[in-house]
Amino acid sequence: MKKQNSTALKWIINIAFVIISFIALFPILNLVLSSFRPASEIMRNGISLVFDPSSLNLNNYKFIFTEASTYWGWYGNSLIIALITVVLSLFFSAMVGYALALYDFKGRNVVFGFVLFILMVPFEILMLPLFQMMIKMQLVNTYTAVILPAVVAPIAVFFFRQYALGLPKELMDSARMDGATEYGIYFKIMLPLMTPSLAAMAILQGLGAWNNFLWPLVVLRSNSMFTLPLGLATMLTPYGNNYDVLITGSLMTIVPIIILFIFFQRYFVAGLTVGGVKG
Repeated sequence: MKKQNSTALKWIINIAFVIISFIALFPILNLVLSSFRPASEIMRNGISLVFDPSSLNLNNYKFIFTEASTYWGWYGNSLIIALITVVLSLFFSAMVGYALALYDFKGRNVVFGFVLFILMVPFEILMLPLFQMMIKMQLVNTYTAVILPAVVAPIAVFFFRQYALGLPKELMDSARMDGATEYGIYFKIMLPLMTPSLAAMAILQGLGAWNNFLWPLVVLRSNSMFTLPLGLATMLTPYGNNYDVLITGSLMTIVPIIILFIFFQRYFVAGLTVGGVKG
């Protein structure tokens, strides 16, 4: 009887997860189908599953791949910014988090307290002083202005610090006895052990950099420097909305994130789980 109840419970849970998955994927399915519809059809019926199947075509994709040169410029800008942001953020944030976790030095708790404090401050409050810094440094309308505030992200420092607390200090002591330098210990021994956390944070930081809208809106000026979120937003104007191209272009923005997750998915859950429970 107990085995039958357990089997029935598993079936109920599986069905519930299937329903939840369908609800979660429904907007994506709607977006995919709408990307094949002409603008007139979208304006008439809206973004919904009620449409004329005979109206589906590849014109939107043909336009994106053959005529929308500006779109691919925005795409390239987003790729460059996201890639550099992820690499620099992982490099510096992992190093800071590792030092806060495994080294005893004067003021360590104070530094970690500042990290927590900045983590609790909304970015909108920091935006004005950051923008003033960009003006003084003459970095407005550059990649550097978009990337610099995210190089050492407080959430990444906190995450790496929590993960590094679970690393065995005995390995560090053994390496020191063998004559390894502190940088050698970090890069050759400890950093490889942090691979799951690096992969998890690469996905989160990449997603944040790719979808970032507010900060690029503040510091970027020219159309040629716009990122994808900014560029797609310019398609919505009071004089005409290119919903067909906008939807197709928005769908194409999902591709890099999917590729990033496919590469790092086996580390993602492990990195979040271990890094989240250490204290």
